[in-house]
Amino acid sequence: MNNKAGSFLWNLRQFSTLVPTSRTMRLYPLGLCKTKIVHSNWNILNNFHNRMRSTDIFRYLFQDAFILKSDVGFQTRGISTVTALRIDRLLYAKRLFFDSKHSLVSVDKFNGELKKVNLHHEVSSEDVLTKETKPNRISSRKLSEECNSLSDVLDAFTKAPTFPSSNYFTAMWTIAKRLTDDQKRFEKRLMFSHPAFNQLCEHMMREAKIMQYKYLLFSLYSIVKLGIPQNTLLVQTLLRVTQERINEYDEICLSVLSSVLEVMEPCKNVHVLQMGFRILVDQQVWKIEDVFTLQVVMKCIGKDAPIALKRKLEMKALRELDRFSLLNSQRMFEVLAAMNHRSLILLNECSKVVLDNIHGCPSKIIINILQSCKDLQYYNLDLFNGLADYVAATFDVWKLKKVLFILILFENLGFRHVGLMDLFMKRIVEDPESLNMKNILSILHTYSSLNHVYKCQNKEQFLQVMASALTGYLHSVSSENLLDAVYSFCLMNYFPLAPFNQLLQKDVISELLTSDDMKKNVHKLHILDTCLKLDDTVCLKDIALSLPQLPRELPPSHPNAKVAEVLSSLLGGEGYFSKDVHLPHSYHIDFEIRMDTNRNQVLPFSDVDTASATDIQRVAVLCVSRSAYCLGSSHPRGFLAMKMRHLNAMGFHVILVNNWEMDKLEMEDAITFLKTKIYSVEALPVAAVNLQST
Repeated sequence: MNNKAGSFLWNLRQFSTLVPTSRTMRLYPLGLCKTKIVHSNWNILNNFHNRMRSTDIFRYLFQDAFILKSDVGFQTRGISTVTALRIDRLLYAKRLFFDSKHSLVSVDKFNGELKKVNLHHEVSSEDVLTKETKPNRISSRKLSEECNSLSDVLDAFTKAPTFPSSNYFTAMWTIAKRLTDDQKRFEKRLMFSHPAFNQLCEHMMREAKIMQYKYLLFSLYSIVKLGIPQNTLLVQTLLRVTQERINEYDEICLSVLSSVLEVMEPCKNVHVLQMGFRILVDQQVWKIEDVFTLQVVMKCIGKDAPIALKRKLEMKALRELDRFSLLNSQRMFEVLAAMNHRSLILLNECSKVVLDNIHGCPSKIIINILQSCKDLQYYNLDLFNGLADYVAATFDVWKLKKVLFILILFENLGFRHVGLMDLFMKRIVEDPESLNMKNILSILHTYSSLNHVYKCQNKEQFLQVMASALTGYLHSVSSENLLDAVYSFCLMNYFPLAPFNQLLQKDVISELLTSDDMKKNVHKLHILDTCLKLDDTVCLKDIALSLPQLPRELPPSHPNAKVAEVLSSLLGGEGYFSKDVHLPHSYHIDFEIRMDTNRNQVLPFSDVDTASATDIQRVAVLCVSRSAYCLGSSHPRGFLAMKMRHLNAMGFHVILVNNWEMDKLEMEDAITFLKTKIYSVEALPVAAVNLQST
């Protein structure tokens, strides 16, 4: 080590003879080679050995190495002008030192080769190390405009590589975005096999620590989007350098870093970078000025981010609310869904802006808003009605696929817009040829779930068209898709023969009972079996299905105690009603009351055993939640409507009690409410007298 240090100091003294001792040399960072003006101050080099170890001197001097030509210097009023011939850092990951013959020795760390450059020889114009001017830097935009393929960019790099290498990756990604999927696959194969690709990757890794931070982030984003595997040395190196230099951020870097994290798959280095990003955002959130950057950061922060950080970002967004553009308001739904944070204030304010500017709103924006509302469980009836009204008003210009997707999202939200669904039914009846198997399943599920065909004018025509369209695909439909379609028809109380006959074949039933979703299939088959036995419109009543026993429908975990108390006060005690009654076909009802056929008088259960079944009216009281109805209405959804139909077929009079309404009522109001539900109109005065006597 001492020999190496001594040799280096000797070389340093020899090197110092190249520059006048009364002048100083200033080392410039990596850039284009040109004549530099340097002020006199040689004390830096004279004091190096006092302030640093020899290894530190070595690292400092040759961080950006320059070769000085002593014969081109001149003096003007204490200023020395020297031609600084920089050694390009792309030769670059090499160790440099001077030998005893004043030659610059380059040790290549990758292949171990030694290369010498004599400092005193006459330099030709082709010598890269001694060019006084380097090739002009070319921007990624210019590269993407001049090149037509990824290979063209790599060819340009081969001819005249320039700093930074990130421009080449950014240009390649810009070009790739213009290509079709097939063209992208072909171009990527050519890119990976191009002889200059590995060299470009090596240059990128060597330059990562010295290029501007934003270029580093641009290149990392482009590399990932180009499909370079994330577990490669290139990507992992860039990730580590990005972590190390994260404090060099500016607002643009925050936006780009957010996009980088959004497209990367989880791994250890990505996780570390994500944690660093959250700390950085937590510290700098109040300094973010651009609303778009704020939204990009919020979208990237992650669903598992600390709630304190989410609230801080929410407060920042609320402070910037007056600066929101229409696009910012539209994007806010997707941003909040991405961070899994339901801010009602932000959502309500952005909903107003969206509705005020609904005309001309693209279908993609509407779909993103509805999907985000579903993810956030945000139910804004005014927003849904406004969006549906706009789609219905401009229905003729919408494609069938787009409208269907919007209807599916409305169904997920439990929202039923009568006008829009009627228009869609009309188009299906007029153009049944536009239906494919996927559309058929989606339409049947949506309309059966929302119970829309109930009492519709063109119900029969619509159901016939759907059954005919399904029949055309029976030769290719899978067993599970066929079961889903038939189940939807059962909810709508419609039983087309061809689909039912194919589903009820033994081999199809056997396949459904041995599939991975056996529990779901068994549940649907039991409902089918119940419909075959109870519904009047079925023509296949003689068929008996042999199915595994279905577990009983579980009663609610918190039975409605208030309803039980009201019934006890209204009817005169618990002996006049029964709780948690299990019925055939795996049905369950919350309360059962037995009355005379005119529903004038309640009968105690002790007297019912001796009475004739024809003299008794059984009353089923169902306590239902909001989700059993379509949003903002009292229209029952598909399963509840079918259950009511089947209970009627079993001889019950069905009464629906809304849990959320009962919870709001005082005891006297609740008794009055149930009295009007249980007793017939003619019996209400009598019931009132009996209630007063009790």
